Amino acid sequence: MKCDVAIIGAGPSGLLLAHLLQQAGLEPVVLERRSMDYVLGRIRAGVLEKTTTELLERLGLDARMKAEGLIHDGFHLADGENLIRIDLAELTGSSVMVYGQSEVQQDLIDAIPQRGLNIVWEAEDVTLHNVDSDSPSVTYSSGGESHTLNPRFIAGCDGFHGPSRKAIPASAGTGHERVYPFGWLGILADVPPCDDELIYANHANGFALASMRSQTRSRYYIQAPLDTNLDDWSDDRIWDELAIRLGPDAGSKITRGPSIEKSIAPLRSFVFEPMKYGSLFLAGDAAHIVPPTGAKGLNLAASDVIYLSDALIAFFKSGDKDALDKYSARALARIWKSERFSWYLTSLMHQFPEHSSFEREMQRAELDYIANSRAARESIAENYIGLPL
Repeated sequence: MKCDVAIIGAGPSGLLLAHLLQQAGLEPVVLERRSMDYVLGRIRAGVLEKTTTELLERLGLDARMKAEGLIHDGFHLADGENLIRIDLAELTGSSVMVYGQSEVQQDLIDAIPQRGLNIVWEAEDVTLHNVDSDSPSVTYSSGGESHTLNPRFIAGCDGFHGPSRKAIPASAGTGHERVYPFGWLGILADVPPCDDELIYANHANGFALASMRSQTRSRYYIQAPLDTNLDDWSDDRIWDELAIRLGPDAGSKITRGPSIEKSIAPLRSFVFEPMKYGSLFLAGDAAHIVPPTGAKGLNLAASDVIYLSDALIAFFKSGDKDALDKYSARALARIWKSERFSWYLTSLMHQFPEHSSFEREMQRAELDYIANSRAARESIAENYIGLPL
């Protein structure tokens, strides 16, 4: 079967790209190894930069986001006692949208039938062939039968563990990685949030985050060792620890309730370059991972997709290969800046096992500097709302 672009992976980056290409009159085919229900069930972060919200508007998939999403003009950094407000609106003239990644995923999937996207769910044994040539192919099995796609290009949007990046020879790329010695223990509960804005807290016990999915559903996290056993953390124990780490003001406003989901996620920073090899392009988590501290994961995937879709459309419409050749360098310039910001906030707000009292005091000094320096708050705000494309 021939198509213009084979997209590996039906997460946000894959489906955003598919919708953009379909909107431009191209013929993408999406292969996803999981079921639709599984993909919809993944709970992820949900702070959207203006670049991402504008992309959903461009696709005409913004109605529910505008009706249910929460516009945030700021957020807080906490040092255990004091709250430092980063006033996004006043410092940058912009804001962010709190709207869960699972909701974005739902909107992208709901539009598939009406827009006629060709997507294969539960595609097994996906293998990429001849990606260094102008005639790549993708083989897979579905419904007990073997199939072959013959696209002009392949877009690897299949996450950190997918087959796309593995199709690039080790000699042709470099992976840069920082694995953090802790994870985030998260709890989701149908309770109102403790504050109207997100709170990122630095405490001697470890990091904590107070966030929300809506006015009636809250998402909280605490820093925890990677070998943490969830069975050791009852709901009451998590609520107690959150009240301590968030500080007396926010802690006193926590509404407790039974968890509807608990999990622990490791943290890593990762960048693979280049993001182009022959006829294969990487986008989203296939090429880069950021710790969630800076709220950049989904937003970086969106900017990758904007760059890549523009380049692919220019090639198919006019034969222009220049943007395709520049895709990797263009995307990586923004990725590395976002990696820097995510690494900075992670380093500032977490307790590291190897840190001495000196590093702890440096964190305190940095937070005090931010609290008393408009320039420092402006730099944080500029990065949080998203750097220009």
